[in-house]
Amino acid sequence: MKYVYGPVLSWRLGTSLGVDLISSNKACSFECIYCQLGKGEGPVVKRSIFVPTKELISELESLPPLGIDYITLSGCGEPTLAANLGEVLSEIKKRLKQPIAVLTNSTLMQDEKVCSELSLADKVIAKLDVPDEKSLEKINQPAPGITFAAVLDGIKRFAAEYPKKLALQIMFVSQNKEKAAAMAQLAKEINPIEVYLNTPLRESDAKPLSANEMQKIKKLFFPLKVVGVYDKEKSEVIPMEEDQTEKRRPRRKKQ
Repeated sequence: MKYVYGPVLSWRLGTSLGVDLISSNKACSFECIYCQLGKGEGPVVKRSIFVPTKELISELESLPPLGIDYITLSGCGEPTLAANLGEVLSEIKKRLKQPIAVLTNSTLMQDEKVCSELSLADKVIAKLDVPDEKSLEKINQPAPGITFAAVLDGIKRFAAEYPKKLALQIMFVSQNKEKAAAMAQLAKEINPIEVYLNTPLRESDAKPLSANEMQKIKKLFFPLKVVGVYDKEKSEVIPMEEDQTEKRRPRRKKQ
């Protein structure tokens, strides 16, 4: 397998089969300070075809029956950079009955074509780590031309145009934990179906917040439906190929 990995146990989605539309070197429009994939060659915004649709679908068709809850588009970069995102989502839906989730950093959600493609998924988990431009530059280190205002507007527009599809994910580290109340207020304005509160428990240059710190942050988001990374019991699902899964999901840090 070159493009399909797992299954893995996701604290957000249960047992998840990963589909990587980037799959080679990291390609992302952010260079987040906490990224588990490390540094790439610099942030990019141009959409391209990284993985041929036919090859990816061939891998999916070769799989044995799997007990999974979700098919998740994630992997070695930002899935909306894949120009064949919509085509891949359509082809997967023709073949598999499981719901599909897309994890996105939200930077291309102002593009109507991207949003139309994302709407083919059953759930879109959109990243929003910060409440202002200065923090975006510090935490997410975006490609030139990407602004906080544009990212927030894209998320809000998608939530309005495609009801009951958008979930919000926030990564908390020491550099943005003081912004938690502002983030909670933004989340309430967006009104997603769920909010996922994360902190870097996998290999990262950023240190995770404690379970106690995350629990205090979680209370700020009431009455939204919130799931925290510490809320789920830690267990493992044996993937088909360890090396392909490890490439996209480095092992957890030793606590």
